[in-house]
Amino acid sequence: MQQTRPDGPTSTPAAVTAPDPRGPRDTGHGQGAYGVHGAVAEAACGYWGRRGLPTEPGQVVVAPTAPLLLLALLAAAEPGDGHVHGRGEGGTEDGGGVVLPRPGPAWHADQTRLLGRPLHPVPVPAECGGVPDPFALLETVGRARAAGGDPRVLLLSVADGLTGTTAPPELLHEVCEAAVQEDLLIISDESWRDTSHDPHDTVIVSPAEILHRSARRTGAGTHAHALHDRARASHGLPGGADEGGDHDCVVVLVDLGADLEYAFGPGTAVGVARLPATARGRELGERTRAVLSVLHARPRDRDATAAAEALGEAESLREHRAAGNRAHAARAAALHRILARAGAVCRPPHAGRHIYPDFEALRPALAARDIGDAPRLEAELVRRLGPYVLGGHRFGDDPHALRVRLSTDVPSGGTPVGGSAGARASLESVLRELTDAGPAAPAP
Repeated sequence: MQQTRPDGPTSTPAAVTAPDPRGPRDTGHGQGAYGVHGAVAEAACGYWGRRGLPTEPGQVVVAPTAPLLLLALLAAAEPGDGHVHGRGEGGTEDGGGVVLPRPGPAWHADQTRLLGRPLHPVPVPAECGGVPDPFALLETVGRARAAGGDPRVLLLSVADGLTGTTAPPELLHEVCEAAVQEDLLIISDESWRDTSHDPHDTVIVSPAEILHRSARRTGAGTHAHALHDRARASHGLPGGADEGGDHDCVVVLVDLGADLEYAFGPGTAVGVARLPATARGRELGERTRAVLSVLHARPRDRDATAAAEALGEAESLREHRAAGNRAHAARAAALHRILARAGAVCRPPHAGRHIYPDFEALRPALAARDIGDAPRLEAELVRRLGPYVLGGHRFGDDPHALRVRLSTDVPSGGTPVGGSAGARASLESVLRELTDAGPAAPAP
């Protein structure tokens, strides 16, 4: 990340002007009027356009990393976006709470805590991770507001890198309707969207795509728009007019460094966000860029160039990604079968590089080895398998629950010799020893 010294004694940015319709100008390093950083915005427009989301450069915000971009988005979404400020428990300012699935990516919660915002975790549904159960979402927001809180943002992941699952479109639609009903700004982390294990599996869609399609087909008369207008009216605010088909409550976030091995190549940790083509979206974009300006946060030229190339998705990159997805799909399926035979409960993997087994049914056997919570289970599995395991407590899950995240690299890298079959046999042996699951079944 390149940094420059502030011109004066404070680092307060100059007044933010209306964004250029072609996107933010690049003013550094003699790269031309838009330069390499403008090229990232142009490439991002093509990237989202291929996914059903027409995008203009002015809708794109770029930062050196996705966590830094999320931090800026959350900071920018606080005051001045037309919401009423509530008070949290004990009469203190809520400061704009953030609703997020439990369990979820640690860096989502970290940025929220850094800003001092209240966290409102919502359990994920039985079929997938990454998104909150829609009914529990409504209950959580209602309870928080009844207590004087003010939840304003929903963070979710359409493809969950933690559990290796994807949200079915019909479930995601219900979550979107609930969020619109409660007037929540949706920040959709879609960093793992392109890691589907089977291209013919469940279609992965974005909340922005769901609401954009509804707006494009029926305009302001859609159910989502009606819910949104009623929610804003309840706060004494004008309805959100549709501009260009975008609903104004969805921001799409992509971490180009989420999957360095296959998705975008090493050395690219850039974060990009797509903001709605609405007045609210433009205002949020201006404030987000102002926050990044205060932090002197802009990608290095070489990272911006790599990000633009990655977002361009050349044929060689797509082939490399597809090969990686197939390899990890095979490993995830083998790991899932091994865990199921051992007696653990685990959602079938559909995307990403991890799965999330629950060993609760094996608690008596684990307790005999003084393993009664996620930290102890993590420690024992790391000791036996290597650095491929993280306890669920690291992702906001109940620390007393026997849940862990396992990397799909375990079947191929768990042992130094013997190949994948030998590694799988070794993993089965470890699980059998820990849980008394009986003799190991033949390696798949």
